[in-house]
Amino acid sequence: MNKIHPTAIVDKKAKLADDIEVGPYAIIGPDVEIAKGVVVGGRATIEGYTVIGEGTQIFTGAVIGSAPQDLKYKGKKSFLKIGKKNIIREYVTMNPGTEEGTVTFVGDGNLFMAYSHVAHDCRIGNNCIIANVGTLAGHVTLEDKVVLGGLAAVHQFTRVGKMSIIGGCSKVVQDVPPFSTCDGNPARVYGLNLIGITRSGMPKDAQARLRRAFKTLFHSGLILKNGIEKVKKNLGLSEEIDYLLNFIKNSERGVCRGNK
Repeated sequence: MNKIHPTAIVDKKAKLADDIEVGPYAIIGPDVEIAKGVVVGGRATIEGYTVIGEGTQIFTGAVIGSAPQDLKYKGKKSFLKIGKKNIIREYVTMNPGTEEGTVTFVGDGNLFMAYSHVAHDCRIGNNCIIANVGTLAGHVTLEDKVVLGGLAAVHQFTRVGKMSIIGGCSKVVQDVPPFSTCDGNPARVYGLNLIGITRSGMPKDAQARLRRAFKTLFHSGLILKNGIEKVKKNLGLSEEIDYLLNFIKNSERGVCRGNK
């Protein structure tokens, strides 16, 4: 049975699975779909065409699915889809896509700390951590296992590579390479996210090859094009190196530079 507090306002058209908890004064709109095991905290608001995956926890005061903060938004039907077992802490805000039929997508197992923001048309992978007041502008992509520090902000259309970590208060205006540690205003590459890649189970030899690749690409003074060729020549290709180089080559905004 669902546990819905008597002061909560749940539209009769909303689709609620079994084993849902809804706290006091929470509001759930008519086009919301909530899977089993979801907990909605007191005074949280879920509206729009929003889907919440199984086992997700939404804490006090979060506002999920409200209209995009985008002047191009004209009230068309767009979506917010949130996966399984996410933790969405106090006063987090998440918006759907801007254009008709577009989607803001959040994967599984992510932690969004208090006051963090996911803007329209973002795509969030799995097992990411967005610390307090971390802010994603529109059309940002976070790949899997990204950590964004508190008060850090990511520019529109920026891509953040998997297993990267971004320091608190950073200003991210270009793509962040996978496996990297970035920090600053603007954010720069300082090296490998050694803790993250070690926890992922990456073999020591693969870590060593990535360390050499990062030194060539970001700390040798070479332009990226020449750095890529040197990495290919000296290190050859492996799964991790190939992923890193393809990320850089496919970047539309350019990637963060190395620290001086």
